Amino acid sequence: MAMKLINIGFGNMVSANKLVAIVSPDSAPIKRIIGDAKEKGSLIDATYGRRTRAVVVMESDHVILSALQPETVANRLNDDTDGEDEANE
Repeated sequence: MAMKLINIGFGNMVSANKLVAIVSPDSAPIKRIIGDAKEKGSLIDATYGRRTRAVVVMESDHVILSALQPETVANRLNDDTDGEDEANE
């Protein structure tokens, strides 16, 4: 199976196969997850200085911040997987 990549904004890509969750950064538990990842050194900021709108949690416990809305990232995930399936047939 080919590795599927999702654009999370500004040309940054993450592996769709290793993605656990795409969530909004507004709740206290998510803010705690971001803080913990920062302390552990597993936080990746892909916002380019813009406001964080989505938090992407990976299988490896890396936490990635994106300036895109969670819905936008999720739609790109769905669009990419549909397009790759058709291209592989």
